[in-house]
Amino acid sequence: MSSMQQTLAETIPKLEALATQQGLNYFPVDFELVPPSFMMEVAVYGLPVRMPHWSFGLRWIYQMIQHRMGHSRIFEVVFPGNPNRAYLVNTNSLHENTLVVAHVLGHADFSKNNLSFARSQEQVGYRIVEQAAAHAHRIEEIINEVGENRVERVLDCALSLEPHIDTHQALNRKRYPGKQKAAPAVKAEGFRGRYADLPGEGAKADEEPAPPKTPPQPERDLLWFIANYAPELEEWERDIFLAVRKEAWYFQPVFNCQIMNEGWASYWHSRLLREADFLPSATYVDCMKTHSDVVSPYAGDQQVALKLNPYHVGYVMWEHIISEFGVAKAREIMKQEDDFGFVRNYLSRDLADKMKLFSFSAKRDGEITVGESSLDDLHENILAPKFNFGAPRVVVEELQKDGTLILKQESSIDGRGLELERARKVLQYIASIWRRPVKLLTLDAGDNEVWLKPEPDAA
Repeated sequence: MSSMQQTLAETIPKLEALATQQGLNYFPVDFELVPPSFMMEVAVYGLPVRMPHWSFGLRWIYQMIQHRMGHSRIFEVVFPGNPNRAYLVNTNSLHENTLVVAHVLGHADFSKNNLSFARSQEQVGYRIVEQAAAHAHRIEEIINEVGENRVERVLDCALSLEPHIDTHQALNRKRYPGKQKAAPAVKAEGFRGRYADLPGEGAKADEEPAPPKTPPQPERDLLWFIANYAPELEEWERDIFLAVRKEAWYFQPVFNCQIMNEGWASYWHSRLLREADFLPSATYVDCMKTHSDVVSPYAGDQQVALKLNPYHVGYVMWEHIISEFGVAKAREIMKQEDDFGFVRNYLSRDLADKMKLFSFSAKRDGEITVGESSLDDLHENILAPKFNFGAPRVVVEELQKDGTLILKQESSIDGRGLELERARKVLQYIASIWRRPVKLLTLDAGDNEVWLKPEPDAA
């Protein structure tokens, strides 16, 4: 056992005991020291072991470039569950990993008590790392059975639809109700009863209603719909779609609560370290220096940051809330909100000015325009990338009798335009799985309705 392992083994129980004394309530955390290469793989795949796909290779290249240029440093990764799984980089310094331990305990408290996280874990299960490994193993088996090319084609489609789930529905939801028989009619008395007995008048009461439309209302969960209603989907293809959907479901609260969650963990790591009188003073000073780096804006002095640091914004907001209203009120907010409610309800003009937050627009040629904007405009500027995992809202509008799948972009809801080439590519993926015609209704730049179809070579 290295000296760092020995010191952390002594420090972690003390920090956990202190966290409990401070009111944090969390499932146990399993900490593990891992090499930087492991952390890089987790940053790319999102999980320690995940289904194989070429798109993760592109993410690897991006992360490597960022890492080598010094634009990114991965301190910790934690996967909520029971137990939580947390990984520390073994090349980090002792004070960095000490801070990370305290930070993880804040995350663990958040994920157990926030309603979005709690519902996700109740639906998906509390051991996502093991489940993802099982998914990867199952897909490897399928590759051996049907070949890598066929599996990749299905993964192309399923992973392109990752954002298109509906967590307002149950994870293990049932198919739409089938055709129902009409309830027996109650015979009226008097004239109405005699009128109903006339020839030809009574037959209508026994007729069954027309088959319900599929879907009964616009369906947001494209992964679920294709898994359940694609006309010729094979069982192994369905398994892949449902595995991708389950993992996307797990990540949804992570995405929707990033500012809250990182801010909460940053507030508590600061507070726990400040109260940790068992830490050597030199370690504490070094931890606080690292803390300042974590919660600072991305830009340096006299520079303008065009990218939001969720650690910074969340930390400042929680620090203000706890100072003004107390920890009990803060915990109530933490339980009930996600980033949408948190930013809209608690990011005041004073806090925005303190953090020098502003709205801006960026053109494709790189031109940045900053203008005067209201607080509501600032809120929406921060939250816009979070709607629907950052993807345009597309729903299943109708499954026609001939099997044609009609999709529709709900542009009036999210205001996002479609990248037409990307949209056609995704339609190609869907058509290859649906094996029937697929069409998408959207709006062009002039707000005129446009029908998009896959390219002619899509099967």
